[in-house]
Amino acid sequence: MIQSKADLKEYLAADMAFYQKYSRYDRLIACLTQDPIYLVHKYVRILRWEEYFANARTDFFGKLAYLYCFRRKNVLGNRLGFKIPKNCFGPGLAIYHHGCIIVNEDARIGKNCRLHGNNCIGNSGKTNAVPVIGDDLDMGFGAVVIGGLQLGNNITLGSNAVVVHSCAEDDVTLVGIPAKRTIRR
Repeated sequence: MIQSKADLKEYLAADMAFYQKYSRYDRLIACLTQDPIYLVHKYVRILRWEEYFANARTDFFGKLAYLYCFRRKNVLGNRLGFKIPKNCFGPGLAIYHHGCIIVNEDARIGKNCRLHGNNCIGNSGKTNAVPVIGDDLDMGFGAVVIGGLQLGNNITLGSNAVVVHSCAEDDVTLVGIPAKRTIRR
């Protein structure tokens, strides 16, 4: 969670590492043409600023800036199909595609999470329990994690995997409906 300006810089540096692979020319063209990857980059940056103003700044200006960032994030999120609340992801969030990404506000995901689009991290609908996920999660396109479960570190979810049971092990690939562990080679 971002608690200071130093934390904000750390989070932004980790998040932007994914987007820095593009040259300055490519980033300029993406900005001018409003390319989705530019908009996703902008969304993640606004999300981190929203977290900073919500957690670290309690003065009047901080509250005003929080509301401004919250609104900008929601407007851009509606355009991209994202609903990602503040304080859910650790540093290093990378979103590869625009499209539906829904995250429950109580879910907690560690650092270096990679989302490929059409993902959901939330409760099952039967209870309000939400997932707690470790570091280095890679969610394939269409992967879903629902319910009060826990996932370990370095987890890869295959495309369209539906995770409904905990997997506390590290270095695991989960695939299928419901998702089951596979052997890594």
